[in-house]
Amino acid sequence: MLLQRVLTAAILAPLMLAGIFLLPDVGFRVFIGLIVALGAWEWANISGVKTQGGRIGVAVVSVLLLFAIHFAIPVASTLWSALILMTLVWWLIASVTVFLYPKKATWLSSVVLRIAVAVPVLGAFWMGLVWLKNQPQSVLLLTWLMLLVWGADIGAYFAGRLFGNRKLAPKVSPGKTWAGVYGGMLTSVLVSVIIAYFFLPDHDLKGWAWLVLLSSAVVAISVMGDLFESLLKRNRGIKDSSALLPGHGGILDRIDSLCAATPMFVLLWFVLSVA
Repeated sequence: MLLQRVLTAAILAPLMLAGIFLLPDVGFRVFIGLIVALGAWEWANISGVKTQGGRIGVAVVSVLLLFAIHFAIPVASTLWSALILMTLVWWLIASVTVFLYPKKATWLSSVVLRIAVAVPVLGAFWMGLVWLKNQPQSVLLLTWLMLLVWGADIGAYFAGRLFGNRKLAPKVSPGKTWAGVYGGMLTSVLVSVIIAYFFLPDHDLKGWAWLVLLSSAVVAISVMGDLFESLLKRNRGIKDSSALLPGHGGILDRIDSLCAATPMFVLLWFVLSVA
């Protein structure tokens, strides 16, 4: 299973990086939009939509919503940024739902509400990546975000296996541990320090402190993305969002952390830019 995961990741990571480095803005929007469409199809499944037609319908609606945003809102506008940052309120609600599960999760009994949650999750994922693509240092920022999330995943895996005794949210995802969270944060802080050293010189002590905060906050909220998807799958009684990716499950199983991390990264980049 581990070898299969590694081989699949060895294909997916270069594909994402190729999209970041090679695609122009519109091409990148379409590329990430396709990922969102597949994610929405899977989201319909873990939300309880049992028919294939219903799941495809949810995916089609998600694509139409992206088209509407693309044509109606300029990416440089304050509204675009505000919509991204507003979704952080949703992730606060998701955190409460996860850690107080099942007491504060009665709303999960509604299929409609579960589907509706895909809007702030997948919508902010697409809008945040598109916003970063339109920044002056777009390649650096997008690569940095990917490495933060991927590094956290790797650090959490090994730290969890070596030191993972204390469970993070046993009622939602028994495999997640506090050691994994700390290991992921440490790995991501190292990633940020290396990136800043080579590409963002002239940081003072305050700037380095913001870098550590950015890395830790992005990893912390990325864990919520993972846990909330696990909660939906547990509620649905399935292990993976789909079987599209050998060894990894589905698209959502790969981007759940990134969906939560993206709006936080956007927020903290605003802060870091003026720090």
